[in-house]
Amino acid sequence: MSKEGLAQAVARMTERGVDPLAIHAFEDAYAQLESGKAGIIPEDDIEPLRDVTTLESIAADDDQTVQALARTAVIKLNGGLGTSMGLSGPKSVLEVRDGLTFLDVVARQVLALRARHDVQVPLVLMDSFRTRQESLAALAAYPDLAVDGLPLDFLQNAEPKLRADDLTPVSWPDDPDLEWCPPGHGDVYVALMASRVLAALRDKGFRYAFLSNSDNLGATCDPAIPAWMARESIPYVSEVCDRTLNDRKGGHLAVRRSDGRVVLRESAMVAPEDQEHFQDTRRHSLFHANNLWVDLDALDAQMSARDGVLGLPIIINRKTVDPRRPDSTPVIQLESAMGMAIEVFDGSRALHVPRSRFRPVKTTNELLLLRSDLYGFGEEFEVVARSTRPDPRVDLDKHYTQIKQFDARFPGGSPSMIDCTSLTVRGDVTFGAGIRCVGEVVVEADEPFTVPDGTTLTATATVADILGDTVAEGATTS
Repeated sequence: MSKEGLAQAVARMTERGVDPLAIHAFEDAYAQLESGKAGIIPEDDIEPLRDVTTLESIAADDDQTVQALARTAVIKLNGGLGTSMGLSGPKSVLEVRDGLTFLDVVARQVLALRARHDVQVPLVLMDSFRTRQESLAALAAYPDLAVDGLPLDFLQNAEPKLRADDLTPVSWPDDPDLEWCPPGHGDVYVALMASRVLAALRDKGFRYAFLSNSDNLGATCDPAIPAWMARESIPYVSEVCDRTLNDRKGGHLAVRRSDGRVVLRESAMVAPEDQEHFQDTRRHSLFHANNLWVDLDALDAQMSARDGVLGLPIIINRKTVDPRRPDSTPVIQLESAMGMAIEVFDGSRALHVPRSRFRPVKTTNELLLLRSDLYGFGEEFEVVARSTRPDPRVDLDKHYTQIKQFDARFPGGSPSMIDCTSLTVRGDVTFGAGIRCVGEVVVEADEPFTVPDGTTLTATATVADILGDTVAEGATTS
């Protein structure tokens, strides 16, 4: 049945007008699935990555940085809808803080970079068919952003979701759009070539591209990195950060024993018996930040030599066709991660960067921190931490998962978190204005409850504590 499933999938993609390069890449992924490959990387096959070059050690002089930056483009992955946060449109148009969305901040970061170095750094989004319209409308507020001869975006490819039982394309008449999915952000290389954006960038004299997620506002374009790549003829760079207990389930780089190649191992590529090693932050001490740098000439050469198929290992994503309906048809989405391309390029390098370059917002927990007094914007709209302490751990329960719920329960804005070690909220709690969290705060309520304006929360704060103005182990009202 799988051969028939592939034929049906290819026919659907052809009818939809998907580029032949993307269809070829899908056929490669389908062949991996059919052969039983699950992209698993056993612990016995790898060694931990060690002795990584640091960002501080690759400083370049002004001439080198300006020359490299003048040949660098910024590409932001912008295909996410933020459905886990209850969003129906692009996640990047969500307000982050100070009335600015992710795209506002990204655009202003790029414009500030241009002004400081007097070079035309292009910003190009990789949109999905669901994010393109709203995202381009948001960027229309920045008429100076476009660079002559280059588009502001290109489209991520689409592929059919496959029925989990027979690997044929799923049918869902209730909403045919749900029959399709993006192939993961590993598709960026195929989409760049198929859209002719890769060719357009190279024709305009651009040699390097910085790729990162649009929801990671810490991922700014640092010209020291392409200057380093130019000096040492490096074709591909992956940024890595120190791994903490909060990053145990994040992907990491490792060295493959069989050939010495550096490879990316995501959580979906770990066998159950290897989970303990995978989550050991002392053994695998660096995590993959998904901030990548690629030499566009080297990328073009690899894509051309491989007929557009880099052969990235597949990630099998099991879902239901309608993610909002657990009872809908089980499906498989074939995906790949763009960071897996590190093993494709001879001479690829990892670069150890500060944690400040990794500030993604995946849930409302991170959004609360970014909107709090822990952070602000610098003169060039970089995210600036106002404390040298590690970020507090935030754990909000189901009442805060979706953005409408979240905003309704913080009508006065985020509490002060500058003196907070952790914040856990259990129950339907609304926070008034001017709330301050100090130390390890736990707020619990069995019934809907509003924390009064100006309250200082410390330690375990039950409703009785707050109403009783308990000082020692509850909340003090200022």
